[in-house]
Amino acid sequence: MTNREFFLRRWRQEYPTFVKVLQAVPADKLAYRPDPVTRSAAELIWLQVQEKQCWSELLATGKIDWKPTEPISSLDEMIGEYEKAHSELAPALERVDEQTWNEKLTQFVMDGRVYFELPLGEMFWLGLFDAIHHRGQLSVYLRPMGGRVPSIYGPSADDPG
Repeated sequence: MTNREFFLRRWRQEYPTFVKVLQAVPADKLAYRPDPVTRSAAELIWLQVQEKQCWSELLATGKIDWKPTEPISSLDEMIGEYEKAHSELAPALERVDEQTWNEKLTQFVMDGRVYFELPLGEMFWLGLFDAIHHRGQLSVYLRPMGGRVPSIYGPSADDPG
């Protein structure tokens, strides 16, 4: 199995877990944040949406020009946008060939500055790890918000899996 094939397998396997965690957020608690310096639940959810959307930009242009926006107000709409971004990205990601995955240099740009440049495959791995990290942050918010923590990599106290 190649690095690209393994990435696609993991990416496909992580998707339902992302959706489960997003759906576990109480819709009336989107403003919740455990500390003033942390992102709110809505901001973490919207970050997941924007990261998924920027991956299509990465495939099309070879760069992510990161311009975060304010979250939309409805949990259902944010989840819908996440699912839409995933379904739009999937066919394009599946078409990436091995050489492009391993060799095409891509950039992460913010405020006109190139923060780093990586081969396409490494950029996607970095993006997946970052998304999993933020999903973990959101999952820690669930109980204090009155939600139930779904099974992620195994049973939780709320969900035996």
